Amino acid sequence: MASSERNKKILLDMVKQPSNDHCADCGAPDPDWASYRLGVFVCVNCSGTHRDLPDISRIKSIHLDFWDDSLVEFMKTKGNAASNAFFEKCVPAYYYRPQQHDCVILKDQWIRAKYERREFTGEKQFLQQVYSADLYEGILWKKGKDNKQFLKRRFVLSKTDFTLRYFTKGDKPKAVISMKNIDVVFQPEKIDHAHGLQISYLEEERTRNLFVYHDKSLEIVSCTTFLGVLVPLITRSNIKEGYMEKTGPTQWEPFKKRWFILNLSDRKLSYFKTSVDALELGAVFIGTEAHGYSVRECQPKQARGGRWKFGVTLDTPGRQFVFLCDQEEDQREWIEALKEVMAQPMLLQHYNTEANMRRMKK
Repeated sequence: MASSERNKKILLDMVKQPSNDHCADCGAPDPDWASYRLGVFVCVNCSGTHRDLPDISRIKSIHLDFWDDSLVEFMKTKGNAASNAFFEKCVPAYYYRPQQHDCVILKDQWIRAKYERREFTGEKQFLQQVYSADLYEGILWKKGKDNKQFLKRRFVLSKTDFTLRYFTKGDKPKAVISMKNIDVVFQPEKIDHAHGLQISYLEEERTRNLFVYHDKSLEIVSCTTFLGVLVPLITRSNIKEGYMEKTGPTQWEPFKKRWFILNLSDRKLSYFKTSVDALELGAVFIGTEAHGYSVRECQPKQARGGRWKFGVTLDTPGRQFVFLCDQEEDQREWIEALKEVMAQPMLLQHYNTEANMRRMKK
């Protein structure tokens, strides 16, 4: 067997081994690239960041590129388990480890933190000190409430009183936001910036959104990491969002296009005029089937002449809601997402939320 064929077979056998059969950085299955300087197997997406670190990592395809004997021997001495045991030795419990489907910025900064800055090897503990401080302060570009203009604002995160504040000028905060009901998710497409971040929170039982970004990816990820110290799993509450059309309570009112967000943690289906509105127009509480909530597909009569034809009927104890989707796939995804929420048992805070929303509508 020729050397190149033998080496390729060795690599293909290695990548099938436990720990090597998933990307060393994001956990994606069946990685087909490898860093022959670090000795790790990675997916095609993470390989892009490795290519941007030529002094630290060098990438080859295990299927297409030529591997000489010395590189294969090096890979045999390393592998994902051994490499991560060193580079992830001291990852703090609060530090979010990106997964396969997370946005590029999270994975990019995770890889740079691991290999470029070597934050988790135990050699540079001072790099983690910022997250143990009582305050985190920084400047972010924030979208105006009533326009599309982004302006620089000072943001302060406090462990002492568990709040997020932002300032327009002076020392008096424009808003003081309790971290108790906050939700944070990267939204590069929605905000039209690679480092775009959406911060959602409840104010008098209504959802408000802040849209911010920073020109440097490290700064915006550091901000979310500090948030992660205060609020674990901050990026996981919104399970579905997108446009649907909505009619009124009699179902004879014209359908209007609205941006909907379904949140699993507070069981709310909130709707906004556009995807980047600061304040919700309204919301629907989603209970369980045992409490009179259900969802199904439908074909509303008044939708037959319109472009959006794929209906969703949501039944609640107080009212029936009818929505229209542009595509059949959207209809299916919304129904599945709503059923997912209905399948989760209600907690005490959910009963309180349901009661408060009913009082607000009276």
